[in-house]
Amino acid sequence: MMAEINGNPVTMSDLQSLALVNFGHFTSMRMDENQRVRGLDLHLERLRRDCRAVFDAELDRDRILHCVRHAVGDTAGPAVIRVTVFDPQLEMGHPGSDADPHLLVTMRPAGAMPPPPLAVRSFDFSRDAAEVKHVGLFSQLRLRRLAQRSGADDALFVESDGRISEGGTWNVGFVGADGTVIWPEAPVLPGVTMRLLQEAHPQTTTAPVTLADLPQMRAAFATNTSIGVRPISLIDDHAFNPDDSVLSELQKRYLAIEGEQL
Repeated sequence: MMAEINGNPVTMSDLQSLALVNFGHFTSMRMDENQRVRGLDLHLERLRRDCRAVFDAELDRDRILHCVRHAVGDTAGPAVIRVTVFDPQLEMGHPGSDADPHLLVTMRPAGAMPPPPLAVRSFDFSRDAAEVKHVGLFSQLRLRRLAQRSGADDALFVESDGRISEGGTWNVGFVGADGTVIWPEAPVLPGVTMRLLQEAHPQTTTAPVTLADLPQMRAAFATNTSIGVRPISLIDDHAFNPDDSVLSELQKRYLAIEGEQL
């Protein structure tokens, strides 16, 4: 894995605050061949929006792009780039201090899309500050571990009022009986891939979905920048067809979206 902070090689002291205080936010984006990224502008806007929400500070778009381009160099792709925003000087006892956001850019090889179908287990859970892609992942990873220890692949979250919201690190979508793509109406992270699919697929709606509604759904899928559109084959004891034609269409439409030049 490659790692740079503000365009310079990472040192152990640079990461000490991130490891011990763990306060910040990030975005991950898939860079395909020729350094093209689907939804690049949306990723940049997320970083700027979340920086205002988390640190009450502004991030310069050109600065983000400069750091990402410097870290990527001549790597052609495919790769997953993560940009983490944090302040190495922020102390646990004084998180209200004025922040100086730093940009940590890491890169790893990207896997094939889409991965195999996913089996998930539902949990009653609401993610803190769901609208922010923050680095506080303990609760999600704990539930992912519990799901995997019980034989599933990942966790699916259900709000206290019974509404399905999102997955461990992904948005969830469903296909209704008439082929409409249904995105759960609940507090969720506004995923970049979700937004791109909403624009690319005309028969789309947002509505509350509960576990009791699953028998009326003909298919389900997980989506984020790393996996694209990944079929869900099982939620608890309810099975879905991972080869549904609407899922195949979503996968084609997503891959057809032209990436923006990094």
